Amino acid sequence: MSAELATILLFGSMVLFLILGLPFVFTLGGVAMLGTILLWGPQALPMLASKAFGNASSFTMVAGPLFVFMAIMLQRAGIAEALFSAIHRWMGPVRGGLAIGTVIICTLFAAMSGISAVGTVTMGLIALPEMLKRKYDKNIALGCIAAGGALGQLIPPSILFIVYALFAPESVGALYMGGIIPGLILSSLFILYIIIRCFFQPELGPPLPLDERVSFRGKIISLKGVVLPILTVVAVLGSMFTGFASVTEAAAVGAAGSVISAAIYRRLNWQVLKESLIQTVGLMGMVMWIIFGASAFTSLYGAIGATKMVQEIMMALPGGKWGVIVAINLILVVMGCFLDPYGILMITVPIFVPVIKALGFSPVWFGVIFVMNMEMGFLTPPFGYNLFYLKTVAPEGVTMADIYKSIWAFVALQAIGLAIVIIFPDLVLWLPSQMRF
Repeated sequence: MSAELATILLFGSMVLFLILGLPFVFTLGGVAMLGTILLWGPQALPMLASKAFGNASSFTMVAGPLFVFMAIMLQRAGIAEALFSAIHRWMGPVRGGLAIGTVIICTLFAAMSGISAVGTVTMGLIALPEMLKRKYDKNIALGCIAAGGALGQLIPPSILFIVYALFAPESVGALYMGGIIPGLILSSLFILYIIIRCFFQPELGPPLPLDERVSFRGKIISLKGVVLPILTVVAVLGSMFTGFASVTEAAAVGAAGSVISAAIYRRLNWQVLKESLIQTVGLMGMVMWIIFGASAFTSLYGAIGATKMVQEIMMALPGGKWGVIVAINLILVVMGCFLDPYGILMITVPIFVPVIKALGFSPVWFGVIFVMNMEMGFLTPPFGYNLFYLKTVAPEGVTMADIYKSIWAFVALQAIGLAIVIIFPDLVLWLPSQMRF
């Protein structure tokens, strides 16, 4: 069977099964199994299982559940309430201050969790009712939470970077360091947008009335609740940057720090520990199943020679190497509207990374660009995950149409941030070059 025909059959079958409602992971795995049996017979199936198990059992993947556990424990330690209380006191008197503070908290949550759901759901429960009660514009209130929560995909310890490193393959530590500056750029763009909008249209984000503002001493006291989580994040990223610990070891440091924080805040008990472990297993179980299915699919696709065919097509695109970069980004943006980011990563990275290397680009730089595209996919309809996370926790009266309407300005800001990182690669590559391995 030719590579062209195999590509049409494999991806055509995948689209058909997705339209019929089969879950994405079973679609990938099922198509891979059927294709393998048709091409080489049942005796070839153990090869798929071996490849999938090898990817899933990688030592690097151990960092994933540790970082997820760290995020959940910090959340249960009451960090969110402490952060919002501090931000409420410091930023409340500023126009749009609660929205600005929400983006800042989401940025901190991103550095504690590596997943977007934590910041989105938590701020949807805590910050959104406060902003709506104080007559904030819905577009500003909803958009800043959805976009701020999506930063968890980019700012380390991002789980997507771990999976990318597995399939690229690349250094997780280098990818983490590369994601810091672009993450801060996006966060700054969101904040700058809110400041400018609320400066010219104060009614979009009214400041707190005078009788609700606190003294400077009260503001300082409110900071005590954020010391431990920030120290935990510094310990995790600092240990990786200095070379003191590998990514997996740093993840263990973060997990231990989150347990200590919960104990100091008197939130640690058997029930909290049990629920955190169960939630961690649930989240990582979903990721691992996607890895199983996607590993099988990509193994089959590579075995029939289709990967090489796609790479040759990409290399022949007009516009030279930058034409290829533009084409890849457009493909990722479209795929991000319809498919799971982990599935997109595992299908496309083995195809795109050799092309990127052949064109002379850094795979670390491309990894950050890739994750920025996936972050955009968390906001773009019809299947942006953060839109649905936000709807599940939004107060009564907030419709799905409100949420869809609120995200377009922030999607545009994400696109601007992506363009900046593409044009200036050193924004990604400088920090990794300073790492001590």
